[in-house]
Amino acid sequence: MIRTSKKLSNSLNRLKSILKEKWAIFPIILVICLSFTQCANMQKPTGGPKDSLPPKLLGETPLNLGTNFKEKTIVLTFDEFIKTTNQQKEFTISPDVSLPLTYKIKKKSLHILLPDSLENNTTYTINLGKGLVDYNEGNPLLNYTYVFATGPELDSLSISGKVSNGYTQTFDLAKDKDVIAILIPTSKDSTFGKKKASYYSAIDSTGNFKFNNLREDTYRIYALKDINNDKIYNGGDEWIGFLNDSIFLNQNISNINLSYTKGTNAKYRNLEKKIDQDGSLLLVFNRPIEDPSIKIIDPVDYDSKKLLRFNTNKDTARLYFEKLDFDSLKLELTELNQILDTIIYKKARNLKTDQTIVPKLNISNKVDRVKHIEISSSYPISSIDKNKVILKEDSVSKRNFQLQQDSVNKELYHVRYNWKAKTNYELVLEEKAILGPYNESNKEFKTLFTLNDAANYGDINLTFTGLNDSSHYLIELIDEKKETIYDKRIIPASRKIAYLQYPGAKYSLRIIEDRNNNGKWDSGDVYKRVQAERLWYLDRTFTIRANWEQNETIDVSFK
Repeated sequence: MIRTSKKLSNSLNRLKSILKEKWAIFPIILVICLSFTQCANMQKPTGGPKDSLPPKLLGETPLNLGTNFKEKTIVLTFDEFIKTTNQQKEFTISPDVSLPLTYKIKKKSLHILLPDSLENNTTYTINLGKGLVDYNEGNPLLNYTYVFATGPELDSLSISGKVSNGYTQTFDLAKDKDVIAILIPTSKDSTFGKKKASYYSAIDSTGNFKFNNLREDTYRIYALKDINNDKIYNGGDEWIGFLNDSIFLNQNISNINLSYTKGTNAKYRNLEKKIDQDGSLLLVFNRPIEDPSIKIIDPVDYDSKKLLRFNTNKDTARLYFEKLDFDSLKLELTELNQILDTIIYKKARNLKTDQTIVPKLNISNKVDRVKHIEISSSYPISSIDKNKVILKEDSVSKRNFQLQQDSVNKELYHVRYNWKAKTNYELVLEEKAILGPYNESNKEFKTLFTLNDAANYGDINLTFTGLNDSSHYLIELIDEKKETIYDKRIIPASRKIAYLQYPGAKYSLRIIEDRNNNGKWDSGDVYKRVQAERLWYLDRTFTIRANWEQNETIDVSFK
């Protein structure tokens, strides 16, 4: 019995020893297995040079450029794993189809499923843009196209050209990345602004576009800043460029130039109506109103007492009232003496307003000898009492300053003075110095400032040639980037402009041919086929030099 127990004990000890040895190597086996499992998945390589090459196309099924096309699926096979990016924007088919294509990735292949709505005897072009990339590094296959015809022949005509911003007359891809060119057969011209364009083309980095594989037909062509990526011109914030005439395409056409500007909406809408904090009734429209007018038809006695203001673009109106003791207003908006809309506004019960006039100055803590001080307000100004305007020079009150109402903008006032360097100034507008149309007034207002003596001032006298004697022109003094406007005025009949005592700096010029003589640049109207007002830019900068008087003649030639 004792011998049997010893044998059993020895056997158990050997079993334990064997198990210990096997458990010791189990973690090693587990790590090896996991590493093989990882190898079975797509992983970004570690080490070595970075992959900068796009996927390489190995095969197309059916073959590209096919005719009498009947297939329902196109398969593109590549040399590596692929994925899509921004597919909705980048992947396109022209002409457009009523039902969308379906794109599926299967490892190294792209499967394109076609709808049943393809038209007979039509050449289609599928463009992948920058939307197909390799799986690991995202390198795009640029502008790959697959072309097929549902009839016996491939259409082969083309239209190419260039687009530019109609205001700056340049193309900046960073700012205008949403711009595309669109093409619509005149037989479908009624779909413009309602349905997707039949054909559309991407714009390259320099503003060029090209439509390929087009059939002989008559087309209208547009440049569209397609902000919401629906291939439809929606007005509002979208920009549009167009040719006045259609294009008859029976041979390749090139050198089409399209300038896009902010468009207008075809149909009028009242976007907003509310009483603002200052007690004015704000009305916002979705487009400019030509020769606008607003009449209060109920309560009728409010009409003669209202003060009406439109903004420069004529797409916003404000009405000011002596009292707000009405429950509702009924207004009649007219355009070119025709009733455009009847607007009903209902006043909120707990409405609180503050009709205090808040002064606005064109300076912060520095004044210059060119513009001096300009006083304005977002609320209408009827008058400013000079007796309640105090100018202090090093704490000493001065009365020999000028307070003048602007000759054009009657709600803008100028304070001019012989400002001195290294001197402290204070401007005080006492309470009720500024009065509004219904005796509204300001609270006391103070500001401290000094002369901007860092600026050196000079004069330049410009004479312009090449301008039409019967046309009206506006001139803007701008910076080199065409973004900042330092001065804007009408070019007189003498065609001479003098910039006197201007800060020494580099400037350029923009001239507007003001066709309708409304004092501003007007963009195009695609629905009326009216192009934007023409612009001319000086193709260089000029320098106003300190303490110099310069004279220059500039020849202007509009394109």
